Amino acid sequence: MPKAILSVSDKTNLIPFAAKLSQSGWTLLASGGTAKLLSENNIPVTEISKYTSSPEILDGRVKTLHPAIHGGILAQDTPAHREDLAGLGIDMIDLVVCNLYPFQETIAKENVKIEEAIENIDIGGVTLLRAAAKNYQRVSVLCDIRDYDGFLKKNGTNSFSVEDRYTYAVKAFQHTATYDAAIATYLSSGEFTTIPVHKQATLRYGENPHQEAEYYTYSKNNGPLGGKFLQGKELSYNNYLDLDAALRSVISFDEPTVVIVKHLSPCGIASANKLHDAYQQALASDPVSAFGSVIASNRAIDIETAQEIKKLFVECIIAPGYDETALELLQTKKNCRIIEMPNLMIEPAIEYRSVNMGLLRQDIDYGDPKPEKWQVVTSKKPTAAEMESLHFAWKACQHVKSNAIVFVSGKATIGIGGGQPNRVDCVQIAAQRAGEKSNGAVMASDAFFPFADSVEHAAKFGITAIVQPGGSKRDIESIEMANRLNIAMVFTGVRHFKH
Repeated sequence: MPKAILSVSDKTNLIPFAAKLSQSGWTLLASGGTAKLLSENNIPVTEISKYTSSPEILDGRVKTLHPAIHGGILAQDTPAHREDLAGLGIDMIDLVVCNLYPFQETIAKENVKIEEAIENIDIGGVTLLRAAAKNYQRVSVLCDIRDYDGFLKKNGTNSFSVEDRYTYAVKAFQHTATYDAAIATYLSSGEFTTIPVHKQATLRYGENPHQEAEYYTYSKNNGPLGGKFLQGKELSYNNYLDLDAALRSVISFDEPTVVIVKHLSPCGIASANKLHDAYQQALASDPVSAFGSVIASNRAIDIETAQEIKKLFVECIIAPGYDETALELLQTKKNCRIIEMPNLMIEPAIEYRSVNMGLLRQDIDYGDPKPEKWQVVTSKKPTAAEMESLHFAWKACQHVKSNAIVFVSGKATIGIGGGQPNRVDCVQIAAQRAGEKSNGAVMASDAFFPFADSVEHAAKFGITAIVQPGGSKRDIESIEMANRLNIAMVFTGVRHFKH
């Protein structure tokens, strides 16, 4: 009869799985807590301590570390190995079912003490997984609860192959590698770190057709950006980047908001009481650039908004949901990628960027630290309406490539300039996009003005109020220029570069 050893910390779905194994003729061995649970559910099981004639010791720190266990797992199906086992009275073990102490969950708790973290470092479980995975030619290993049913089905039809065992072995090594990396990262206090990721897709190409590319996720089997892919062509490398930029921007706003992104830069952002109005205003910010864009919404897309989106060539749409009729309409755009993102969050709260021979890591910029401490620095004070627009412009500006300049009317961008090494050029670009709509609008700048020329140019285009971080040695020049031109100016004290 084939033998299985079960030693699991997470006992989800263990009882039905073990019961079916037993009914199929497997002899079950289990460690203390697992054996107790099986016995309580009338599933025949032999406790490992009885099987090895060696009790658990050191308060359970040593349970499965015994030659009778690891000899049975590591033995190959050869005459020499069978002879060794027979001489020692050891049986072969054919299946290892194991998941590990919850180390990652433990250290994620607030104020966890190192003693508690240490006690949740699994030793025997990791050894079981590695031993079984090493001997995948003969032994099966299951470390993922989601694989229980597949194993039972294939084993029941005698179709479980060495290729299947190899797949599960790789998963076991990935599991222990991620586990050990978490331990090393925690104990080294950040001096060492790893980024465990799972390959989700091989992309057609990267930014350009001659570049190879793949998509990886932090959690296995996640959809794009953690969402659900509803329809459309395969996502491209550039689609992922644009979708991410649009998502990060749209979640900054509380009111119904639409963000339109083209080539990693917002070309329209608007908030309104109705999503349909927000979309129309965002589109009006730069309708030319919106062609072939990515659209993000922080509300479920309704039929009225969908009818307007359908008129435009759009690469991708991402939203927390879609009304049934809206989705049916959008799905008539067969090539348009549609992604549902029920949980509008950015996880984890850190980001990495590759540089030559290394990585950069930083916290995600979620906006101004609380509490906000805006300071009006000019003789003219912003009106209530201007201040509302300045707050919107400041949020929008954070998602535009530096040097970022945003013109806003109401709660909608009317001109966006960014990505230039010269801030004055960005003012000119924003003004060109806005046209006559800039008269009476407000302006946001992601960083301080090193000279007064940006303020002077803004006044030429009819800007009446400006929000910027302040902090330049020449702030007084910008303030004096704003006073001379009757422009209100507010300092935030916070910079929002986006490179």
